[in-house]
Amino acid sequence: MAAELGVETHVLRHWESVGALTVRRDGNGYRVYDDGALERARTVLRLRRAGLSLPEVTAAMAPTRAAAQAVVRAKISALGEEIAQRRHAVTFLRHTAECRHRYLDDCPECAAFVGEG
Repeated sequence: MAAELGVETHVLRHWESVGALTVRRDGNGYRVYDDGALERARTVLRLRRAGLSLPEVTAAMAPTRAAAQAVVRAKISALGEEIAQRRHAVTFLRHTAECRHRYLDDCPECAAFVGEG
């Protein structure tokens, strides 16, 4: 299953240890990665790639739809804030790349950026 997902086996074990992935065990205690486990692992991987932490992934896979949606909505909000901060950073850096002042402290526009952050 690890090869099919493109992750290391220790990653799957870690997901299981933190509760993000539930895997059935056989009579000897060996993990049984059936189709259900594979689909759950794919969901964990998609959520991780979307930027959710493992605790967020675990919460997003909650049994109730409302609980899962609350986690996803909170992540959307956090990502929106991060995007706004990064856009602000890009604007500031573009200005500094073009700034005619030798030192940023000498530039009123640079000082304004610092005051906003």
